[in-house]
Amino acid sequence: MEWIRTVQEAVALLKDYVYLQALVIALVALVLAKLAEWLILRSLARLTRRTRSDVDDRLIELLQRPLFYSIFLAGLGMALRVVKLPEPFAFLCTGLLTTAVVLIWTAFAVRFAGLMLGWMGRRPKRFPMVQPATFPLFDSAAKLVLIGIALYFVLLSWQVNVSGWIASAGIIGLAVGLAAQETLANLFAGLSILTDAPYKVGDTIVLEGGERGEVVKIGLRSTRILTRDDIEVTVPNSMIANSKILNETGGPSVQRLRIPFGVAYGSDVDQVKHVIEGMARTDPQLCRDPQPWVQFSGFGDSSLHFELRCWIDRPDRRGRVIDGLNTQIYKTLRREGIEIPFPKRDLYVKQLPPSAPDQEPTPKD
Repeated sequence: MEWIRTVQEAVALLKDYVYLQALVIALVALVLAKLAEWLILRSLARLTRRTRSDVDDRLIELLQRPLFYSIFLAGLGMALRVVKLPEPFAFLCTGLLTTAVVLIWTAFAVRFAGLMLGWMGRRPKRFPMVQPATFPLFDSAAKLVLIGIALYFVLLSWQVNVSGWIASAGIIGLAVGLAAQETLANLFAGLSILTDAPYKVGDTIVLEGGERGEVVKIGLRSTRILTRDDIEVTVPNSMIANSKILNETGGPSVQRLRIPFGVAYGSDVDQVKHVIEGMARTDPQLCRDPQPWVQFSGFGDSSLHFELRCWIDRPDRRGRVIDGLNTQIYKTLRREGIEIPFPKRDLYVKQLPPSAPDQEPTPKD
């Protein structure tokens, strides 16, 4: 039991040397920090190697320095308590150590947030809100929130009353929100568009106002579409979120067209159907399945109404296909001798007004 006596004598000896005690505590904290870094992180690293994702591996790397410095700085704080520095040196040292710990873990939290956002950005199906367009927003928002929390704890470590600061920040935030109401509306609308994904880049959409074009960019504030006239139109997201949007590219891969036309009364209905369906089934722009067909849709004032129904697999060529079909329908009907009616008006005059008798010109004075 000689070693126990030796330890007791060493402890008794250290009671008379405060600075030596503080030094021993700091050295013990350094050793514990190294052991924690080696044992805990090494055991966790073995577990993370079994997973497919590399996020946990990078998380272990990020944890090394904060864990080491936190344990070591905690030991320094205990050492300072043993020394019992006079005021204001004790207050200054405690504040500095606490601030250092807060800053270390804030840096870790910022890196971890960026790591998780990157991980979510690589999985757009599970996290549709995190996209290349929204990544800077979420990254900046996470940094601002974390920095704000860190500032709060730093002020508390220096015993600063933060109640007034929080009230002022609330008033400023309310004023900014009222001033930037329209911008915030576009921002939240952009987030909802990116989440719901009613359209994506490359889709052809028709706005409620009649504008039609291809989506070239979806931003947080606005959406840009390129019209058929090669004019880029920028539409605020708040307008799109509150209106009806027709997505011609979304849904099934094929789209149906309805081409109305009319023929004169007395025409052979079966012949009309036969020649127009034959013309449509040889058109290379139309789908073979389902096949085009003609519907006798009704009776008009001066014509029999028909409608050609067909399908295309390129909705972006809708206008060109309609133009081609109208041209072919007109040529086919003329070639087959089927009359295309047009409005006619007959004017019947029952009686002409009596002619006025010739009058002599009134002499001038």
